[in-house]
Parts: sequence; C-alpha cells; structure tokens
Amino acid sequence: MKKLMILGGSRYIVPVIKKAQELGIYVITCDYLPDNDAHRFSDEYVNLSVIDKDSVLDFAQKIGIDGIISFACDPGVVTAAYVAEKMHLPFQCSYESARILQDKGLFRKFLMTHEFNCPKAYTYVGEMPSRADLGKFKWPVIVKPTDSAGSKGVTKVDRYEDIQSAVETALEYSHSDSYIVEEFLTFEGYHSSADLFTEDGTLTFVTYSDQLFDSGASNPYTPAYIIWPTSMKKKYQDELTSELQRLMTLLKVGTGIYNVETCVADGRPYIMEVSPRGGGCKIAELQRLAYGVDLIENEIRMAVGMPLTGIHGSECDGVWCEMVVHSRSGNPGVLSGISIDKEVEEKYVKVQDLSVKAGDKIKPFSGANMSMGDVFLRFDSRQKLDEVIQHSKEWLDIKVKERAI
Repeated sequence: MKKLMILGGSRYIVPVIKKAQELGIYVITCDYLPDNDAHRFSDEYVNLSVIDKDSVLDFAQKIGIDGIISFACDPGVVTAAYVAEKMHLPFQCSYESARILQDKGLFRKFLMTHEFNCPKAYTYVGEMPSRADLGKFKWPVIVKPTDSAGSKGVTKVDRYEDIQSAVETALEYSHSDSYIVEEFLTFEGYHSSADLFTEDGTLTFVTYSDQLFDSGASNPYTPAYIIWPTSMKKKYQDELTSELQRLMTLLKVGTGIYNVETCVADGRPYIMEVSPRGGGCKIAELQRLAYGVDLIENEIRMAVGMPLTGIHGSECDGVWCEMVVHSRSGNPGVLSGISIDKEVEEKYVKVQDLSVKAGDKIKPFSGANMSMGDVFLRFDSRQKLDEVIQHSKEWLDIKVKERAI
C-alpha cells in the first residue's frame, strides 16, 4: 500500500484524505496541533512542526513514504518540497522554486527581475521601515508577513503614524520575523483566487474567479465569496495565462496543483501570489463541481506516482459561488445557531459544510482560518447570483452572543 504524507491538519484537508483513501492509499497527517480536524480522518498522525523540515524528513525516511504534499497549508510547502527532493519523490517544483514562491519578498524580487507586472515592494526583517523608505512609495501601502497565507496579518495603511501597529500585526503571523511593505493596488473588477494545474511544466487547467470581500469584517481583505466564472475581461485572462506560463517555465516546474492569486489594476494584469499547493476554502472542490475536473485526485496521483486521470479545460456549468460563512462582528462570542432560508436552500444551495455548532466559541473573521464553514451555491446567471448574495444577511441567519473583550 502506498503511503502519502500530508502536511497540515485543517478541515480543508479532509476531502484530500478521503480521496486518497478511496484510491487505496495510507494517509499520514502531520502538524503540531493534535486536535486539528484532519487528524481524525487520517490513518496515522505524527506530531511535528511542518516548518521543521529535517524532523519531517527523518520521519518520512523512517516510515518510507511514497509521496508528500502540503494542501491548504502554506507553512508546509517548503518542507514538502525539501523532503520530496531529498527522497527523490515527485513534487510540482524544486525546493529552490518553492522557497521563491513561498516567500513574498523573494517572489516580488523574482517578478521584478524578470519584468513581470509587480507593485513596488520592500522586505524588512524585524526592524521598522524608515520614513525615507516609506517616502518612496505611493500611498496607501499594504503591510503583510512574507510567509503567511489566508490574509492573516495583512493591513492597509493610509498614514505613517499607523505603520508600527501594522508591522506588529504582520510579525505576529510571520514564522521568519519578516514582512513586506508594498504599494496598494486598486483593482479593476475583482481579485481572483483559483487552483491551476500543470503537467510537465505546461498549464493544462486554468480558471479565474471573482473574490468579494466583507467590508464590515474584522479583516476586510479576507475573501467572503468566491465566484466562478470570472467577470474579468478575456484579454486580461489571456495575458495572465501567458504570463503564468512564462513564470512556470522560468521556475522549471513539473506536474501538480498551484493556488494562484491575480488581479487587474491600472489596465495591467498582476500575478500576486503563486503557491505549489491546493488552496484553502475548498477551492478545488468547488472547481470540481463547476468544471468537472478533479484537481485533488490528480494532485494525489502525482505525489505517489500514479497515472493522472486526464485534465483539460472546460466550460463552467452554470455560475457558482462559495460563500465563506463568518462572524459579522468584530468581537468574540458564542454561537447560538446558523440557519438558511428554506427557499434559498432548495433553489440554490448545493453543499453545506459548517465546521461549528451551537455553543462553540466564535472569533472575529481575521483570516480564512476563522471561518465557520462554507456554502456552495449554483445559479443559472450572474445577475441572479448577485441579487441573492446582495441579500445574504436576510437569508443566512447567524446568531452569535457577543462576549465582552
């Protein structure tokens, strides 16, 4: 029986575990939090930090794994690439390419070196940026950790006096005590987050989405809705796909899944982030329903050396939305209950996956890891989707009893 090691333990990994087990694969999950959801479903759990690459390598060699991935777990990506390279196992890119992609500072430098569209950005380790440095930016700016995901630790800063607080927030979420300051881009349309797939370095599955944000959330830069297909103009999609292929070629990637964030600003398309892993928020699952392509199964097959099932571009079957269920308050509280209007549920809801129950403690929506679950909805038109989503507070009833801070 083949053995697959998955770094991370969030609920987003559960579908990956179940699919691997369907394929007859023994699954080992790994992180330092034994109570994480995924460990209840894996065949074996090992308590190791996913950023301790040598300890993970030692364990992987000891039990003789056949493959390793980090899915919906940004901190584990570099370790997975490292272990795969040391053990001569399949992985979508080299250890060095993974390092570049996972460090926002290194990635911005790589993009600028190779003349991709890129916002001006500087990297700092521990220290505060000087007024002279900050004077080189067009304001406002964004401050974020170099090595975090899910919009954790991200702050938009409009004035110099607020920089210190933003830096402190970024460093709270950084494993390397580093962060970047970059110019804020005003999107044309929507930001996109989607999972893509390469085969032998060639993009064979590419989609773009529309991300919508909740301006009233604790962190207004954490996606609240992800919609397929995108409303982005085709010319920008084509430019982005061409630039993404150029990026993949420069990085000499192989076969596998990538979570990619892009946007259009000032009439130019930007590649914002690329990570050699499946995205959180169950992106690959919604894409499977919308496009009929199972990226999760093919990522597993790649990792353990099994033949792929065939990946191809296809049209989106309708208009789909992933609604990230989250607290609408900036204060912690206790959940009383969540309910969906019966008519909306019967007409549009295809999947409900709530990770909380009445009586659970609820935290403000400061990052994707603070969601309360996901709801997948399907519509026949974007007009109808927009109409229903606009009134979501009326048909999705979230009752939270707030607690004093």
